[in-house]
Amino acid sequence: MNDPRYSQLAELLVKYSTHIKKAERVLLDMSETPDEFTIELIRAVREAGGFPYVILRRSRISREMLRGTSKEHAEVIRDTELFQMKKMQAYIAVRGAANVYESSDVAPSDVKLFSKVLRPASDYRVRKTKWCVLRWPSPSMAQSAGMSTEAFEEFYFRVCTMNYPKMAKAMVPLQRRMAKANKVRLVSPGTDLRFSIKGIGAIMCKGDFNIPDGEVFSCPVKESVEGVIQFNAPSVYAGTRFEKVRLVFKQGKVVEATGSDTKRLNEILDTDPGARYVGEFSLGFNPYILNPMGDILFDEKIAGSLHFTPGQAYDLADNGNRSAVHWDMVLIQRPEWGGGEVWFDDKLIRKNGKFVPKDLLALNPENLR
Repeated sequence: MNDPRYSQLAELLVKYSTHIKKAERVLLDMSETPDEFTIELIRAVREAGGFPYVILRRSRISREMLRGTSKEHAEVIRDTELFQMKKMQAYIAVRGAANVYESSDVAPSDVKLFSKVLRPASDYRVRKTKWCVLRWPSPSMAQSAGMSTEAFEEFYFRVCTMNYPKMAKAMVPLQRRMAKANKVRLVSPGTDLRFSIKGIGAIMCKGDFNIPDGEVFSCPVKESVEGVIQFNAPSVYAGTRFEKVRLVFKQGKVVEATGSDTKRLNEILDTDPGARYVGEFSLGFNPYILNPMGDILFDEKIAGSLHFTPGQAYDLADNGNRSAVHWDMVLIQRPEWGGGEVWFDDKLIRKNGKFVPKDLLALNPENLR
């Protein structure tokens, strides 16, 4: 007998996140996901009147494909994936992994080359299709979260099937405030950062692109970032775990970067010129996600958190920065993490992880659960 949570999540992805309609072609990109859930997704797409197409991936195979890749090799993969994406109206990716560090020993040069060459396929998917991406729970993720496998699965499905329409309604005032704002100031232990988001706009993330979800994002004016930010959540990027990352900015550019692996950190930031500028600023508020687990799709939505992102800007909130890198780094501002403040145009928006203005109180955890 299938787990009833599978059909609940599949229905959410198909009916709410991507709004599949009759005759739409849907690519299901499944990595180390149980066949039972893939089948539930296929059935949900068919029930909505769509046509499902499936790719099955394995992280060990993907690692081997990355090792020793070449420009010619990556270009054929790009052309194949781009051709396929152009046949689709929607894309749902479910990404599991038995080992989140599977690609940790792939040469940085191979990762860099592959990322750059495949960017057009990724950009087409983001710009031209309805899409949603989520992780699949695994013992590896449970270990990263410091939880038993069973407890983590219960947490996962509670987070991923929460009342996203309720959250969507509550975030509208924050989106309006962020869209109108000019000056932003972030203050926390080791952090004092100022920048402008004037004219960039703000986007609500309410379960339509990622599951789990719960953030509103904008983007700094490219050369406006000044000051220092000290992140307090660990971050896994390109198979490497980083802790205590500290970035110093002048005229929008990272001029100093240190952390638990300073050499590798700077290698990534030197991928291309855009990697040392910022492509996203976001406030996270999912009420069920409280602590980092080394998976960015969860960590960037932590209640009372923000993330600041070296690299590529999104078209939806664009400052013109372009890079093969998009690295969401997370700062948690709840009291047990040191506290902190977020200011828009000299008005206090959030203090110690709790929204302060009356119109934003519905976004605080006690009101979203």
